[in-house]
Amino acid sequence: MEVAEFEVKEDEAGLRLDLFLVGRLRGVSRSEVKRAIEGGFVSISASLCRQPARRVRAGERVGWAAPVRPLLTPHEIPIPIIHEDDEIVVVNKPAGMVVHPGAGTDGGTLVEGLIRSRTLPVDDDPARPGIVHRLDKETSGLLVVAKTEQALSRLKAQFAAREVIKIYLGLVEGRIEEDEGLIDAPVGRDPARPRVMGVTPNGRPAQTAFNVLSRLSAATLLSLQPRTGRTHQLRVHLRYIGHPIVGDPLYGEGGEHMYLHAWRIAFLHPKTGKRVRFEAMIPPWFPVYPYEEVPWPGEQATRR
Repeated sequence: MEVAEFEVKEDEAGLRLDLFLVGRLRGVSRSEVKRAIEGGFVSISASLCRQPARRVRAGERVGWAAPVRPLLTPHEIPIPIIHEDDEIVVVNKPAGMVVHPGAGTDGGTLVEGLIRSRTLPVDDDPARPGIVHRLDKETSGLLVVAKTEQALSRLKAQFAAREVIKIYLGLVEGRIEEDEGLIDAPVGRDPARPRVMGVTPNGRPAQTAFNVLSRLSAATLLSLQPRTGRTHQLRVHLRYIGHPIVGDPLYGEGGEHMYLHAWRIAFLHPKTGKRVRFEAMIPPWFPVYPYEEVPWPGEQATRR
């Protein structure tokens, strides 16, 4: 059995029980949640609840106990490797590839490609071995995966302490007139759509710094540095200021590609303690620009 308990937060109050659990559980679909509730596998504050539509209240504790399903199946998948050593593997995740199994995925995830020839450490979620941070399916770019328990622990600590530098490239709709700025707005779940995030009064603090690289006729090319790591943070923040990511299927108009790329990352190597940094190739659909001349944080630009 898979057993878990979740406390309902203020921004989750009023959600249907099934939607609350879909938002909290990894790799479980709404239909599976509904069957589990009706089958007697869910409780609220220690009392059995078989009503998927029951509204949860802040402070209630929702218990989940359901049969465990097979989680991971190794697959032969071509994955672009940027760097690999005994402790970590850094990949350039293609757009459209899911990082780990979840609701609605039928295998073929990045993790399942990696475990075909590697053993990855498991922490609190067996479906996410080695994973220390996340990228959405539609987002391309750098993802760091731990290969040892030591690396997993130390990298997670760096991410939690906000010591990791992450730089994204984003093409957004419309022209942003400011050359740089900071978006400081709390991000939380949309009460009506638990898989969608938004700027909400009860959300968690979130900050995104941006710099304009180039202005096109109807779009702006940005470098983006998230100072926090909320779900869909960049996508939500850019929509919030009226400039959604071009091609974003959830927060924008959609399109063939979503123009968000995890471009650069810097952190302390979990074994040596030395700062390392990596850069991913730019997807061919991004605008032509001298990206190599964009400085890392703290460095001077080579060109104005």
